[in-house]
Amino acid sequence: MGIVKNFFNCYLSSDRHLVQKLRDILGFVPGNIQTYRTAFYHKSTLNEKEELSQSNERLEYLGDAVLSTVVAEYLFRKYPNADEGFLTKMRSKIVKRKTLNEIADKMELDLFLMEYNNTRISSTMLGNALEALIGSVYLDKGFMHTQEFIVSRMLKSYLDLHLLENHDDNFKSQLLEWCQKNGREVNYKVLDKYKLENRDRFKVVVLVDGDEIATGDAFNKKSAEQKASMLALNKLEQPNYVDS
Repeated sequence: MGIVKNFFNCYLSSDRHLVQKLRDILGFVPGNIQTYRTAFYHKSTLNEKEELSQSNERLEYLGDAVLSTVVAEYLFRKYPNADEGFLTKMRSKIVKRKTLNEIADKMELDLFLMEYNNTRISSTMLGNALEALIGSVYLDKGFMHTQEFIVSRMLKSYLDLHLLENHDDNFKSQLLEWCQKNGREVNYKVLDKYKLENRDRFKVVVLVDGDEIATGDAFNKKSAEQKASMLALNKLEQPNYVDS
């Protein structure tokens, strides 16, 4: 206990609050506090004179790679009899943006983001910050600590793997299967790319046999395609749907 207390005393008073909050989330006392602070800076907050390296994008990139590796090994060991297809789908469900957003929300990372960013906190920013946090842990403590954080503090604490096994919200994949089953051809086209809240936003249309079926828009192309696919499935699977 005395060692931990002395460790806290090494920090400036302005950093102690952050260190204490991070310890509650991570399960250990962080070392390089500046790296962790960077994990919560979103690029939309920085002005033109500030370096891109001051945002969390590089840490997000690193965290994404480490997360994918850790989740792959975790699933490989947890499901010894599962085939490659099942493991790939499960990993995709875990590391996808929606799942990470939900985990980050439960971890209350929005409180960190609100402290370091003068902008509206979106759900996507939550998932990005979580990946950046993983990157920070990796740089600060190495792979073993990062693996422990991901498995114990994320997967086991906030995910119901049994529920994920039986849940499929990859609407783009479902639409592709529907089209293959019914002898249809599916394509996607970006209708518009525009700015909203200083961020790129995409409007995408899904075409089946060349006909525009549904559109979706989001802050990234993949999410827009998913939204369009969901709407297309709802329309195509209606009993009274008739080809135009």
